[in-house]
Amino acid sequence: MRAGRLRHRVKIQLLMPDPSIGGEDSWHDYATVWAAVEPLRGREYLAAQQESAEVTGRITIRYIAGLKPTMRVKYGERIYQILSGIDPEEQHVELQLMVKEVL
Repeated sequence: MRAGRLRHRVKIQLLMPDPSIGGEDSWHDYATVWAAVEPLRGREYLAAQQESAEVTGRITIRYIAGLKPTMRVKYGERIYQILSGIDPEEQHVELQLMVKEVL
């Protein structure tokens, strides 16, 4: 993986329950990493639509153990829901996160 591709600073966040009774759950930072944030274009977008009608982008990061689809990615003011994670060639070098922007 070429480090030059990872030029965006993103936060991986985890939803944590509020310890007080009746409190609202809130998002907490799990990791802050360098990433490549890319909207899907043309043929990639059409292929992704066939797999999941909600995929709007791909975020590539270095491999992080324990990442779950219940987490989210925050990039500046944008929030992305993680729909799936792909570990190319199962080498634990990088993760490609298929995401949907949450408005």
